[in-house]
Amino acid sequence: MVVFDLTCINGHQFEGWFESLADLEEQIGARMLVCPVCGDANVARRPSTFGLVKSRPPVPASPGQDQASARMASAYDRLRALTQTLEAEFADVGSNFSDEALKIHYGVSPRRNIRGLSTDDQEQMLRKEGVEFFKVPMLVRKTPIS
Repeated sequence: MVVFDLTCINGHQFEGWFESLADLEEQIGARMLVCPVCGDANVARRPSTFGLVKSRPPVPASPGQDQASARMASAYDRLRALTQTLEAEFADVGSNFSDEALKIHYGVSPRRNIRGLSTDDQEQMLRKEGVEFFKVPMLVRKTPIS
């Protein structure tokens, strides 16, 4: 899986996980991607600061590569387990994350674990309001993890 940073025509920034660059380009070309904040389908790739996770690394040619492959597979397995835990224990509020986080922070909504999407501006506002949160990469898949 490859993580790409994306932006819509309105400047909202978000990320998506794809099988490959070709998969991303195909989805952009078919206008299958929409901004989670405003729903705009005019989405483009922007320079990314994060890399890729392979489901199973290739068999290495040397012992040094064998250790690196084992670490990569272990990291993927931990990320998959983290994703399963977050999906099971945190309510997905989607692009309403900042609104829901503020409601919980000010006692308007009951205290609970939530997860969702936010823009850089929304995150900055949450920090100013004293809302504690952290960003976690999650696997996005087309079929359920078994």
